[in-house]
Amino acid sequence: MLYQREDEEETNSCSQNHRSSLQLSTSEGGSICLICFTNLITNPRSPSLHISYALSQLSEAISQPAFIQTLRTFHSHLLISPLTEVLGDFDDEQISRQTIELISKLCGDDSLVHDFVARISERFCLGSLAWNRRQLYPLHCLGVLLNSDIDDPAANIKDKRALISSLINGLQYSSEEVLGEIFFVLYKLSIIEDHFHDGVNNFLHFSAKLLYLSLEALMKTQSDEVRTNCVALLTVFAQRGYFESSFSHEQTRRNIREADNFTQAAEFPSMINLFTEAIKGPMLSSSTEVQIGTLDLIFYFLSWEGSTDKHIQVLVEESVADYVFEILRLSGSHDPLVVSCIRVLWLLSAAEETFSQRLAIGFSTLVSVLHYVTEIPFHPVQSHTLKLIWRCTSNCPGIVSRSQVEELAQVLTTMFKRHTSGEMDILPETFSLACSIFVVVMQSPSFRGISSVLTLVQEAARNSVLSCLCAPQKHPNQHLLYSLYLLKEAHSYSREENSHTNSDNEALQACIVEVCQIHLLPWLQRVIHDMEEEENILGVLETFHSVLLQGSDAQARKFVEILASSSWFTLSFGCLGLFPTEKMKVRVYLMLSSIVDSLMGQESGQPVRDAAHYLPSDPLDLLFLLGQKSTRDLNLISCQSAVLLILHTSSLYDERIAEEKLVLAALEQYILVNSGNYLSGAAESTTWMQLVHLYGLSRGIAKMSYQIPYSSEAEKLLFHLIVEKEWDILSGKIHPVALKWLFQQEKISRPLSIQILNLCRLNSASGALTVVHGDNSHMMDVKAFASLIAAGDNFGATLVVSLLKQLQEEEGQEEDILSVVNLMVVILDMFPSTSDQLCLHGISIALCDLYHYSSYSSSPQIFMTCLILIFNILRSAQAETLFDNEAWLSVTVKLLEVSVPAMAPGTSHEGLLVIGILSLVLHHSTNQVLTEASKAILLNKSLSSMINSIIQAACSKGPALIDHDEETNTGETLIFVLILYYFSLRSLRALLPRALDWQNFFEPSGETTPLSVICIRCDDLCRLIHFGSSPVRLIASNCLLKLLNGISDQRNGELDELNCSVSYIKSVIAVLEGLVFDTDSQVAINCGLCLSIILCWEKAGAHETRIIGDGKWCRLVVEELALSLAAPSLASKSFTNQHKAATHVAVALLKQHQVPAWMRSVFDDPCISGIVKNLSASNVSAEMARLFRELLVSDYLLAEQIESLNRVFQACRKHVYRDKSEVGNKEEVLDKVISIPDNLDNVCRSLIRLMSSDPLPCIDSNGVQTNNMTLQEEIEMFFQESSKRG
Repeated sequence: MLYQREDEEETNSCSQNHRSSLQLSTSEGGSICLICFTNLITNPRSPSLHISYALSQLSEAISQPAFIQTLRTFHSHLLISPLTEVLGDFDDEQISRQTIELISKLCGDDSLVHDFVARISERFCLGSLAWNRRQLYPLHCLGVLLNSDIDDPAANIKDKRALISSLINGLQYSSEEVLGEIFFVLYKLSIIEDHFHDGVNNFLHFSAKLLYLSLEALMKTQSDEVRTNCVALLTVFAQRGYFESSFSHEQTRRNIREADNFTQAAEFPSMINLFTEAIKGPMLSSSTEVQIGTLDLIFYFLSWEGSTDKHIQVLVEESVADYVFEILRLSGSHDPLVVSCIRVLWLLSAAEETFSQRLAIGFSTLVSVLHYVTEIPFHPVQSHTLKLIWRCTSNCPGIVSRSQVEELAQVLTTMFKRHTSGEMDILPETFSLACSIFVVVMQSPSFRGISSVLTLVQEAARNSVLSCLCAPQKHPNQHLLYSLYLLKEAHSYSREENSHTNSDNEALQACIVEVCQIHLLPWLQRVIHDMEEEENILGVLETFHSVLLQGSDAQARKFVEILASSSWFTLSFGCLGLFPTEKMKVRVYLMLSSIVDSLMGQESGQPVRDAAHYLPSDPLDLLFLLGQKSTRDLNLISCQSAVLLILHTSSLYDERIAEEKLVLAALEQYILVNSGNYLSGAAESTTWMQLVHLYGLSRGIAKMSYQIPYSSEAEKLLFHLIVEKEWDILSGKIHPVALKWLFQQEKISRPLSIQILNLCRLNSASGALTVVHGDNSHMMDVKAFASLIAAGDNFGATLVVSLLKQLQEEEGQEEDILSVVNLMVVILDMFPSTSDQLCLHGISIALCDLYHYSSYSSSPQIFMTCLILIFNILRSAQAETLFDNEAWLSVTVKLLEVSVPAMAPGTSHEGLLVIGILSLVLHHSTNQVLTEASKAILLNKSLSSMINSIIQAACSKGPALIDHDEETNTGETLIFVLILYYFSLRSLRALLPRALDWQNFFEPSGETTPLSVICIRCDDLCRLIHFGSSPVRLIASNCLLKLLNGISDQRNGELDELNCSVSYIKSVIAVLEGLVFDTDSQVAINCGLCLSIILCWEKAGAHETRIIGDGKWCRLVVEELALSLAAPSLASKSFTNQHKAATHVAVALLKQHQVPAWMRSVFDDPCISGIVKNLSASNVSAEMARLFRELLVSDYLLAEQIESLNRVFQACRKHVYRDKSEVGNKEEVLDKVISIPDNLDNVCRSLIRLMSSDPLPCIDSNGVQTNNMTLQEEIEMFFQESSKRG
């Protein structure tokens, strides 16, 4: 009995009386007799149910630690034979599986595994074994045991070769179930042999047959299990090279036929064809594991050395690549599948011509896969994917569609971005492929016309370069050349004729130039001395050169200026010093020649290109070449020309390739030994110019340093050449230091005068008064010459004035005289300070001679051009430079003689310009210069009569006068006459203060005898203010203010009463009171000041007092002022500007001896408190501070109001100090922007600005007019006054 409880069994034996030692107890209290168990399972007549039950009971007992311990210790080998027999004798799946499970549980001990494997393998070593279903479970059990995790589970197999042979035979006759198990056992045996039996190869003898049978089985089977095991076995064979040995023997098929009696086979297929057909089925499997295994098999099959292009060709022709592409398309980015597919495709790509057709079909799949593999850093097939895409785009550029172009550009751009940001590193091979693919895609036809990709091109080009320059990088040197390649190709693409707009292409070019400027150039300057790879330096230079040669003119010029301004010449020779190779030398000199072309003009760099192969790398050797005599040596002449060109161009940007003393010494030696080349014409004229400019620069620098000696003999010889040889300083660029030094040399005055005349002619040819402020740096142009004259430390001003005098003495020079005068006008516009230099060097005498003694005095064009020159000189000259009174008097008299008789209402352009000049002469007389010329103007009766006529005609128009503004002839003439009158009033006070009774101006017009000076009476001015246009009112109000100031000064000095009627004064006051709140703030302020002056006359006589006492309108003005200041909602701008005119009136009323009684009712405590409340540091004006000071003096302020005002004024003073510099800067800028007065509008604006710059008067406590005080001064006076009362 197999199993019984202890209370039922006999003592120490089972029911069959077997020994008790073979009876093992279980944890449940029962026992199992091993002899009974073995007898039961080995008896063929035993019922299956009993066997199954016995197996299950033993399996359950084995799970108990005590039971299995006893069994393994004492009876471990007892069950081996019975269990093995069960596997082979019973064709029962349930029993077989239970047996295999039981064996697996028993095999916890390595020795049991070995014994079971040995016992089962003996079964298959028998030659008479019949291959049927009964072999399935022993094979499966053998496979399970061989798969055990122990060392060499096949160690006890006696005859492995016989076992392998038997298993191979089984491949021919077995079903698919058995085939799967056979393949698994063979696979495990091969793996074990590799790991534990070095040098032993039991499979090699059977390799050919086994390969054939395995491939045939793989081709026929539909089972994924069979495919998995078969592919695994074949993969091992592929890794061992069995395919190589089988494919390399031409007698393979015959050997197999002889060994295995395949005589019945009609035809034996070739191994490569069999392999191709065999792998197709697994590749179509729905099992990802089978597909991956098959792809790995193909990979190893194609990877062994014996695999030939013919084998690959067959695979491609048999559509294996198509199968792989389809697997890849359906992979869903399953990483192992993607890796396997791409690896196989890359090997298949060796069949280039055949594979390219399949590659084109599967290209879209590769593009989608590229998205996936580029997102993972260092993905194993990243580079292979890029290689396949690059091969397809290179061989079939037309295959790429527009959508694929955008997709590829986007993916590659993202790669570069992530690499630049440090998010993802890229191997050198991957980076180079990405750059190459982007270039190929750019060159494809589909790329044209897609506007969105241009942005991607910009980003890709920028980021590819940045990723190489950003530190730290693992592979900067390997990456840089490819990024530069992409950058150059992107620039070339922007220059091609395509459907993109010019703006898009320009944006791309600008981006590339920006990359070169902001990133590449600074990087090169930073690492040049640490760089060891010449190729990288050459790559950068080639890229820069490409941008110069292919870029648009504007972009190329911009980039050249950037390079030249970044010490490029020094950097270039630094490269030559580090890498003195022929390749580097040629590249540097060719690029320098292109830079010279752009800077100096097309083909200017040709001498450098011609001599590039002959020039040395060392700058000192270049200087040595200059010192050699080159009379008959054309190559040396060419090299010397190139050296001079390089030195000259570099000097323009303050670069020195050698010390100054060495350069000067080389130039002097060159002059001494090669001057004959220039006299004979052997040397080019451009080289001659460069020599002169270089020598001038070196001497100019030597003059500044006072430490560099020079050769007087070389200087003398050079000056002789300048005088004798044709010289055109305008034809090329010249350094400002060289230009100044040349113009400081009196010995070459004659050649310099000729150059100035050429400049004048050139300026006239391009437009007499047109100034083009372009980028003409380092050119001897008008601007450079103007700066020379403005500097004053050279003969520039002397030469141009002397040239004007010289031309007057010659006949037929009208055009040249005009050109010289026009040049002076342009110079004055650029640098107004040059007027001082012209005056100091006799321009007034030259103009006097031109007007009085020259045959050209009658030329209308010269006369008009000189008028413009005179106006500009007088407008900007300092008073101390206008010392030549006789010459200016002569010029003024000539202008009066010629112009005044022709003046009339609606006078000519010329006449009005003369009036402007006369105004400026009068303006300067206030500084005690041009006094005689001013008196000639003031006392000119014709001029006075003409002015009187114009004024009377204007006043007679009445209200219609407003229609005659500056756009009409009448209005324009009236404005100029009023301006002249304003400056005449200023001049009269300065020159003839006591020779005139100012009260005569206050008499009614038409009732008195005309004065001997220019005179416009007060009532006429009031009419003009009341009826005139805006400019007329502004100027007339200034004239009236100046006139009333003169009357007040005279009355205060002599205590005279007014000799006019009350009605006259009332009419004047009425006009002024009505204009205090005029919309033109300046007119209102002027009228307010005029009214305040008249109000201060109340001390002079009784009728003035009566007039003031009747001033009801003044009360209205003051009340409106108080209301506007006290209104809390009033805007700040109105608060600070519109109150100024009325404030002057209020201050004047407060200064009177008898302040009107109504003033206290207007400025009561609530009103003043409201005004103080609205004050802040930013809206206090000088007029406001003056008003509060007068209110303080008149005891209108309370203590708390004074305290509040002190706080506000203190804050205001800090605010003013803070903003003072800004205001000063603004005013300085405004003074510089006055353009050339070549038309009357500009002349008029200039004169009005000059008139407005006069300080406004204010009234002191005695009624005397003084200069306007600043806000700070008014605040300080308020503090002083308040401290007296505190």
